Amino acid sequence: MKNLSIYEEKGIRTQKKLLHKIVSLICNELDVNILSLEINFVSSETMLGINKKYLKHNYCTDIITFDYSNERNNLDGEIFISIDDALQNSKKYRVTLSNEILRLVTHGILHMSEYDDKTTAKRKRMKIVEDMVVQKLKKYSKGLVKET
Repeated sequence: MKNLSIYEEKGIRTQKKLLHKIVSLICNELDVNILSLEINFVSSETMLGINKKYLKHNYCTDIITFDYSNERNNLDGEIFISIDDALQNSKKYRVTLSNEILRLVTHGILHMSEYDDKTTAKRKRMKIVEDMVVQKLKKYSKGLVKET
């Protein structure tokens, strides 16, 4: 996928070619196109700094999505994923780190596709779609990130 850039902080390793394939499959499932997308894998420390600076939140989170899109079907944005928080979530929910990364990437793309999770009803709607996509594509996520 030529409009996708993947950045990793030192010490974080993903299979970029596989991630490109997964993003393409997610976009096919959601019937969206990527105009420009950056996926950034960062530490929890970096994520905390982003959260403080841009969202005025003094806590870490597993994902932050910046949506610059003007249309629901033509996505333009950035996704920041805290690999530390993703690892904690994978242990908490008893899934592989690769599967958790698949879920987070899907979640970020859903946010750019005008899904949001600000109310209980909207969160349920978004979670249904997220779970469906992750279930369909989890077989592709094996080996996506180096398990620690």
